[in-house]
Amino acid sequence: MKKTGLLLLLISVYSFNIFGQNNIIPLWPNEMPNHKVSNETEVINATDVVRISKVQTPTIEVFTPAKKNTNGQAVLICPGGGYRILAYDSEGTDIAKWLNSKGITAFVLKYRLPDSQSVIESYKAPLQDAMRALRTIRFNAEKYNINKNEIGVMGFSAGGHLASTLGTHYNELMYPAADDIDLESARPDFMALIYPVISMKEGITHQGSKRSLLGENPTEKLVDKFSNDIQVTGDTPPAFLIHASDDNGVPVKNSLLMYESLISNGVSAEMHIFSTGGHGFSFGFNKGHVSSWTDLFYTWSKSIKK
Repeated sequence: MKKTGLLLLLISVYSFNIFGQNNIIPLWPNEMPNHKVSNETEVINATDVVRISKVQTPTIEVFTPAKKNTNGQAVLICPGGGYRILAYDSEGTDIAKWLNSKGITAFVLKYRLPDSQSVIESYKAPLQDAMRALRTIRFNAEKYNINKNEIGVMGFSAGGHLASTLGTHYNELMYPAADDIDLESARPDFMALIYPVISMKEGITHQGSKRSLLGENPTEKLVDKFSNDIQVTGDTPPAFLIHASDDNGVPVKNSLLMYESLISNGVSAEMHIFSTGGHGFSFGFNKGHVSSWTDLFYTWSKSIKK
């Protein structure tokens, strides 16, 4: 009986190591930039959505399709949540599993939030984590059977702001290089911006995201710096944008301004504005035709393959 039990345990462990195990990789295995010691602890609230706040250990969670099904593309996913929480499953892991079904390797970013007591300079932390994550993916491209020149970023709401910040600020020196990973480029090869916050300007931005990221009274210089529609250049990655006209959380003007700026700078862009859908719709199930955005994205992602 003891031998049988041991055999079953070994089979169970072996199966767990082969089937469906997703790796969670700390972004900063040694010294974390822009960090101070505090008594704060990470909070996970799992009700209708898994919400993570007060992030202490930023990570990427790796989701891989079967090797025979992978198409070489990869996407770094930035969940939204107003820069106060991360909607980790509805705008993260659920999206990753869907991308896997299309042969795309996915990485869900658990990034530090600006209101954390463990962060020194609030607005720097999310971008530092996103840069490190993109570089980590590129550094390990061969390991995950992906093309290191086909790594994109997808962000939802405030996560869309982070994704567009990565796409427009990737060349900035945000932290000192820690190892060979930081020798890789942080530039995403494409961006998917889903009902994104883009601008930090009054009358356009989402006030909660702006306040969380930049504080109560940011300077005009800081507002301009993180209004990503005015940070676009000819080197900004191609972009795919989705928004609903009736979005009462993040005005559709955010996507419109970003699209106009991309086009005027000669950057390839595709945008779909739906009449209804509201905000935070994730896949858009039970939200009518807005649910077609995933098919539209997949078609677009194939059109830009190298």
